[in-house]
Amino acid sequence: MLNAVQFLSEYSGTGRKKTAYPLEKLLLLSILAGFLIGMGGVVSGTVTCALDNAAAARIVSGLLFPFGLIIVILTGAELFTGNCLIAVSVLEKKASLMGMLRNLGVVYCGNFIGAAALAAACVYGGHLSLSDGALAAAVIRTASVKCVMNPDRALLLGILCNLLVCAGVMCALCGKTIAGRAIGGYLPVAFFVMGGFEHCVANMYYVPAGLFAKMVPEWAACALESGVDLTALNWMNFLMHNLIPVTAGNVIGGCAFAALIWRAYRGEC
Repeated sequence: MLNAVQFLSEYSGTGRKKTAYPLEKLLLLSILAGFLIGMGGVVSGTVTCALDNAAAARIVSGLLFPFGLIIVILTGAELFTGNCLIAVSVLEKKASLMGMLRNLGVVYCGNFIGAAALAAACVYGGHLSLSDGALAAAVIRTASVKCVMNPDRALLLGILCNLLVCAGVMCALCGKTIAGRAIGGYLPVAFFVMGGFEHCVANMYYVPAGLFAKMVPEWAACALESGVDLTALNWMNFLMHNLIPVTAGNVIGGCAFAALIWRAYRGEC
């Protein structure tokens, strides 16, 4: 298992390679990551939709959702939030800031494509019909809540989230075996889910799924019957109240984590 100093030395080269990936490879791997993170949302949402206790639902979601990140790590897929660690390579002068921004921009778009495509497939494939539309109502409720978040709160929850995600990516990459990598990535991500923090790529699944489900009349009716207010559930509110501030928070948190680790251990590399 790598220690923090060895991680810095190895990841500075890894981050440099990521900034040099051909566009096609980068986009394909980022679409895969968006799909995998979204799948974590699919599974955790399906299992918890019948749980009335909010704490129990968070615990179960926290136990299930991290497998998406683990598969991202093991397949080499490109995840926007984890790639904020490329800041290590920039600080080490192994990669340029423009190279990092290129990577993050392409990966962000690819993650959105993968997560939103999964959301559309789940909605129009009938997956949300479980329990006579109860799953659809739960998905719409989750999306509605995210669309009315205070942007300042979304920003702060995004910072907290990506501090943990990047810690998880670091711990996973420090592992030398599949089991070590899985365990390293599992716990920090489980913590962010149980804590209720905000992850922009996960939200690229959650909110589009709710928006698409809202367009199905019987599922919209189920949501209304369960007390969900559909008026705020729209693309503009998604962008302004959630996606933009959460993304900004994720970038701040991820880059802050990378800078902290670099500053603490840079002289020992």
